[in-house]
Amino acid sequence: MATTELVKGVRSTRSTIALKLAMATSGIIFILFVLVHMYGNLKAFSGHDAYDTYAEHLRTIGTPMLPRVGALWVVRVVLILSVITHVWSAAVLWRRANQARTVRYQVKRNLASSISSRTMRWGGLTILLFVIWHLIEFTIGKVNIKGGAKNDPYNLLVDSFSGSSWWMVVIYLLALLALALHLHHGTFSACQTLGWTNTAASRARARIFGWVLAIVIAGGFALVPIFIAAGVITK
Repeated sequence: MATTELVKGVRSTRSTIALKLAMATSGIIFILFVLVHMYGNLKAFSGHDAYDTYAEHLRTIGTPMLPRVGALWVVRVVLILSVITHVWSAAVLWRRANQARTVRYQVKRNLASSISSRTMRWGGLTILLFVIWHLIEFTIGKVNIKGGAKNDPYNLLVDSFSGSSWWMVVIYLLALLALALHLHHGTFSACQTLGWTNTAASRARARIFGWVLAIVIAGGFALVPIFIAAGVITK
């Protein structure tokens, strides 16, 4: 009986490690994607033609070896698989953690933990819901909330955050706050899973790197809606 329990424990540990590695890998893919996406968004500061040219370039990458939007669909498939892997791994790990905690703590043990770690699951859900809406608005449905042009990326972007669309700016910024917190703790967790936080100094560097990444990405994304709402970026 003891041997059986030991084998089960070893298998469970290996499975947990594999799930954490899957989360770290898919998380790195997301980070690379949002960095590129942020760079593309900042093209809005260059004006209508530069932004729309960039959007069109994304659809023609790899042509004529690949069909139009072929490379874009490869990226989409990779991201979809990464989302499924990330969410599924997180759900399994969360369920295992709850099952292992048979007695609830009489005193909360997370008082010393960071806000980014305490909001990890809710932040992840918030980001997932926002991404679904973001895709509906800018990619799948191209919903112009002001009833303007749908097939002009730059005008669609400006209409989404200008004038009476201030509430969209608020939603966008709240989603970016969730993204920043998720990136901070997620980056540290990924470094930990990959064995890059074996010393106090390396753990401190990982936390700093997580904050830098979170501020750069969330801040970079926030610039466009803020400057559109302020009337700096216009049609």
